[in-house]
Amino acid sequence: MELIAGMGEIISALMTGDSFELQTALRGNAGMWPLGFIVTLVGGVLVTLLYRAVPVIERNLEPAVMVVAYLAIGYIIFAGVIQRFYLSGQPAWSTTLPPFLFLIMTWVGCSYNVKLRTHLAFAEFRRGSPRAVQFGLLILDAVLWFCFAWIVVVTTSQETVRAAANFAIMLGTDNVMQWWFLGTVPIAFILLTARVFENLVADINKYRNGNEMIEAAVIGGDV
Repeated sequence: MELIAGMGEIISALMTGDSFELQTALRGNAGMWPLGFIVTLVGGVLVTLLYRAVPVIERNLEPAVMVVAYLAIGYIIFAGVIQRFYLSGQPAWSTTLPPFLFLIMTWVGCSYNVKLRTHLAFAEFRRGSPRAVQFGLLILDAVLWFCFAWIVVVTTSQETVRAAANFAIMLGTDNVMQWWFLGTVPIAFILLTARVFENLVADINKYRNGNEMIEAAVIGGDV
C-alpha cells in the first residue's frame, strides 16, 4: 500500500505541473521505482508500436538526432574558434552547450547500437554455444538492458526535476534551462527499451523458426 500511495503522490504532483511539488513528492518516495518501471515498460511498448506503424520513424529517428547533434556541436566549436581568434570574441554558451548536445547524441546513439547489436556481446563465444544457450543469453541481454534503462529513467528523471525546481540555467545564457537537455536522457532510454523489445521479439521468432540466432554485427552497419 505504501508503494501505491507513493505512486499516487508522484502522479498528483506531476499533474500540478509544479516542479517544486514534484521534487518534494519524489524525495524519499519508494513509489518512484515501481512507477518508473511502469513508465519504462509502457513507454517502450508504445514506441515499439509507433515504430511498427511508421517505419520511416523506426529507420531514421535516432540517426537523424545523432547527425543533427553532431553537426551542431561541430558548427558551434568551429564558429567559436573563429570568433575567439579573429573576431570580437566567442559567445559564452559556445563552451557549455556542446557537452549537453553530446549527451543527447551519446544516449540516442546507445539506443541505435542496441538496435544494431553492436554493444559488447561476445558474439564469437555465443555462436559456438548450443542453440538453447544462445537463446538464454539473448533473453538475459533483454532483461539486463531493460533493468539498466529502468534505473536510468528513474535516476535521470530525478535529476531533471531537481534542475527544473532549482531553475538551473545553462551557463552563458539568460533563459536556456538545463532540464530541457537533461530530460532527453530518460526519453533516450525509453527509445532504447523499444529497441530491446524489438530484438526480443525477433529472437523469439528466430528460435521458433530454427533460424540462426547470433548474427554478425557491424559497427556503423544496419539491419
